[in-house]
Amino acid sequence: MNESDPNASIAEVRSYFVRGRNALLARADFGPLYLDYYLHLADQKLRYATGHDAMLKDALAALTLHLASKPQDEVCAWTMHFQHPPLNLFVTGRSRPGEVTGRVFTEDVRDYGKDIIISQITRPNQASSQSTVEIHGADIFQAVEEYYSQSEQRIARLFRHDEEDIVLITAQPDCDEAWLRGLTREDVLVIDKKEQLSLLEQRQYVFRCGCSVERLYPILAKLSEQDRTDAFGSEEIINVTCPRCGSRFRAAKEQFEAWKLAAQ
Repeated sequence: MNESDPNASIAEVRSYFVRGRNALLARADFGPLYLDYYLHLADQKLRYATGHDAMLKDALAALTLHLASKPQDEVCAWTMHFQHPPLNLFVTGRSRPGEVTGRVFTEDVRDYGKDIIISQITRPNQASSQSTVEIHGADIFQAVEEYYSQSEQRIARLFRHDEEDIVLITAQPDCDEAWLRGLTREDVLVIDKKEQLSLLEQRQYVFRCGCSVERLYPILAKLSEQDRTDAFGSEEIINVTCPRCGSRFRAAKEQFEAWKLAAQ
């Protein structure tokens, strides 16, 4: 698990079946994952507004818990678009290996005319799928619950057990939906005492993108010849930014041309 980054801080997600309620409960302390997220921001000299930072952390937590309740070979990406002020949050991840990443966009944000979540899902040997649902307000947990209701067509509830301890409870077949809809944070704080929970699985996740300058070459390759000429200008090296996590790399024109030639 994450042998490529043995020093990464791990967030362990535990999934439980709530007996008698037919619901799946996933829970994790995201403190370790947030630590590496902040180390990433410091390393890349990225600074997000306090409110945007909090929203991105909630989105990372929600996506991680979502992934932990899905097949291990599923890769998921959410783009959360907010109109006022213009803001995009992008989060993506997978369970094999357990990695999540994301970033904030505040410039050149496309106007969709409403707040939305765009979900993209891929699995090996299956056609990728995309869905777009309208959301209301900037509360990330509420937005994800609305996404579940519209796209997954089942109930999901997100709760903050503690500041960095997050819980996702999702309906399974024959779920006691009235119970799930009526849950409060106070109920969740003592759910292990009031309900019978059976541990199903434990998965581990780290904050990691896995990007490199070589992995960003295909982005440069998609540009027109004129756009690439404008990007490099008279320079032999340009700065390239990862669209997934915001990491910055210096791309050498000579190395890019060699890669493009080899890829043909």
